[in-house]
Amino acid sequence: MSTICAISTPLAEGGISVIRISGEGALAVAEKVFKPFTCESVGAMQGYTCAYGQIHDGDKTVDDGVLTVFRAPHSYTGEDVCEISCHGGIYVTKKVLRLCLKNGCDPAQAGEFTKRALINGKLSLTQAEAVMDTISAEGEYALASANLTRKGSLFGRISKISNDLVKLLGELAAWVDYPEEDLPAVEENALRKSLEDALAVTGRLLRDYDNGMLIRSGIDTVIAGKPNVGKSTLMNLLLGYDRSIVTDVAGTTRDVIEESAKLGELVFRLSDTAGIRDTEDTVEKVGVELAHKRLEECMFVIEVFDTSRKPDEDDIALLEKVKSLDKRCLIVLNKSDLESAVGEEFFREYSENIVCISAKNQDDRMMIQEAVEKIFSPENYDASSTIFANERQKHCAEKAHEHLNAALDSLNMGETLDAVTVMIDYAANALLELTGEKATEAVVSEVFSKFCVGK
Repeated sequence: MSTICAISTPLAEGGISVIRISGEGALAVAEKVFKPFTCESVGAMQGYTCAYGQIHDGDKTVDDGVLTVFRAPHSYTGEDVCEISCHGGIYVTKKVLRLCLKNGCDPAQAGEFTKRALINGKLSLTQAEAVMDTISAEGEYALASANLTRKGSLFGRISKISNDLVKLLGELAAWVDYPEEDLPAVEENALRKSLEDALAVTGRLLRDYDNGMLIRSGIDTVIAGKPNVGKSTLMNLLLGYDRSIVTDVAGTTRDVIEESAKLGELVFRLSDTAGIRDTEDTVEKVGVELAHKRLEECMFVIEVFDTSRKPDEDDIALLEKVKSLDKRCLIVLNKSDLESAVGEEFFREYSENIVCISAKNQDDRMMIQEAVEKIFSPENYDASSTIFANERQKHCAEKAHEHLNAALDSLNMGETLDAVTVMIDYAANALLELTGEKATEAVVSEVFSKFCVGK
């Protein structure tokens, strides 16, 4: 493979920038652009060592910096790797990158360093995917989950099932293909138990998927209510800055405003929607229709009511709609700083999750956080035992689970072992695709297309 290079730090002004070089010619390229002060040459440097020196273009000094050397196979990619740390100006960073390209490197493609780690056996496909999850983690639970997978927990768990199935397939094939060898028949109860054990693991993985997406991608949340009940003020309170326009004029918000807010260790993808009410205003009507659509699509609803006014038909219609959709919800009784015209009891028919706040009071944000943490119970997530899957992994697990169920049904109905074997073979292939041991080039390319170039 060619020697590649890329900027591995954000291309923005900062203290330092890192240009990573990987491949058989990594040391030779670094030798041409870097002169160490502390040793004779780059080629004389041992793995896992650093040297301070000058980055140069011929006789011209470009910058001073630090070169770190990782020798194959003890590097991230499994190849010789050099990392040049230079000053973090945008121009000088690009200049060092161009020097590497001029002296023998090819530009790295998206995720190519991690892809080479996969090819060279340093990572499994599930571990490679977890690299991006680590980078994009927005909270402690998401980071713990990504680190668990990156260390090989998911790969190990799925590999055990797939290895057991492959072994089982070998026994079945030997018994069917070589009857004259007088091999012992595959015991039906043992076969059934093997299938049930595999189904238990894939079933757990699939059940964990929704919780995993809550932790990794954020909770899709709609803030809903009539005009002027304080939805936009609440949105700004949760975000910690003014994002939604707040006025005394009803119907100010006419579109869906979306931002992410972190409450404790949970991330919420908030949508501040138009006030839900009957209206003849053409533009506002479109906003109300969008609000109804988002209500049906979202995972969580924060229903906002003005407690200084008695609930009217629009309030009750919202309560009934959310109840009929069977969504997890939090009822926020806003404007607690004003005299109340309605008590909590009225709303308890619709939800037990109720908080009374004034969205103008910054201290009341903690009350919202405590309420949502109770609803989603983050303290119940055990990052040391739960596996969180992405969409690709989920699809493979679903295929394996489906085929394992079909194999078990065939066995219970007394069908031939040939039919059972075919289903087990399909399930094993799906699991091998999940771990990347039998993934197509198209699947691998799709996974790494989501990576940044420097990773």
